[in-house]
Amino acid sequence: MKHGLLTYRESKEKYNVGDYVQSLAARQYLPAVDEFMNREKLGEYAKGPTKLIMNGWFTHNIMHWVPSEDVMPLFVSFHMNNTAAPFMLSEKGIAYLKKHQPIGCRDKYTVQILQEKGIDAYFTGCLTLTLDNYKVDDSERGDDIYIVDPFYNYPTKEKVSLSAKHLVRSTLNGDIFKLGKINNQLKKVVDQDLLESANYVTQILPPGQQTEEEKFLYAEECLKKYAKAKLVITSRIHCALPCLAMNTPVIFLNSFNTFVDTCRFDGILELFNRIDVNDDGSWSANFDLEGKINKDTSVTNLGLHHKLAEPLKEKCRAFVK
Repeated sequence: MKHGLLTYRESKEKYNVGDYVQSLAARQYLPAVDEFMNREKLGEYAKGPTKLIMNGWFTHNIMHWVPSEDVMPLFVSFHMNNTAAPFMLSEKGIAYLKKHQPIGCRDKYTVQILQEKGIDAYFTGCLTLTLDNYKVDDSERGDDIYIVDPFYNYPTKEKVSLSAKHLVRSTLNGDIFKLGKINNQLKKVVDQDLLESANYVTQILPPGQQTEEEKFLYAEECLKKYAKAKLVITSRIHCALPCLAMNTPVIFLNSFNTFVDTCRFDGILELFNRIDVNDDGSWSANFDLEGKINKDTSVTNLGLHHKLAEPLKEKCRAFVK
């Protein structure tokens, strides 16, 4: 039996390293990777029966849903976004998911919309919670503090200037007047000394510059950095969730207020030490924090992820075996 691993189609502007972090979580259970299988082309797959762990966001190419008969799926940590759900939950799509139920879902929103269609679905959390294979001994932990894509949902110069269409839309909705919002909000929650001394990492990279193998290597490099960090501060769930698995102290900066984002987090956010930011920029922490985050800020992860991680491991091992 062959084993496949999900890869991803780049957009015109970027690719998301977090997708590859999710595939690394699946890869650890496979005896070998016989096929890279593009998430957006599973309906075309015709290379013989191939087992595939179907975790992550589905899907951007709704025209290629459902996967072909050659794909033998394990549905765990599956997220069906609200933008795709009306198309994926066609009569054909519902029949496919019922054929492979129960469907393990990354978030409780996906559980709800599948159950409403009569599909047996349950909450698993994210497979990246099982990435403790990158964990290091505490003696290897240094003093590096990483800030990873903070408040990335806010407008940036790069986003508003992607095209004339983006520029017009950003002007009409007011985003063009908020280009300093990321830095302004960071200064409200993070001490200036730490802002100047922290290591900055992005999990969004330009397209067309890396092979699939190089993308996996970059994702691994990120995980190895986080594994040895004193603290990670991020708005990326596929940075924060692996940090939980690796026992790296992490603070999640939550400023998301659109349903396309918040539906992804249902059942996940409570796993984190968090700073929640309101639309007016005011904020609160769900952990003890005096003033702003600084070099001496110490947090202990909540440990709630273990109840999700262990069943996920068992499910994936049984599937591959």
